[in-house]
Amino acid sequence: MSTRITVLPVAGRAVPDPQAGDLLPAEGREVPDNAWWRRRLADGDIITKAAKAAKPKGAK
Repeated sequence: MSTRITVLPVAGRAVPDPQAGDLLPAEGREVPDNAWWRRRLADGDIITKAAKAAKPKGAK
């Protein structure tokens, strides 16, 4: 079984999901942890749900 991560698009970005054949919804989606999604993360197109939760309250 491959590792999966939950990702969310950054505000104002439309990110295609090649596996689902649509755009990543604003509420996020669980996807395979592979090169495609790691590249989107490196490019700043998405964030992981864990990273969003780790953001301190009051941070901009």
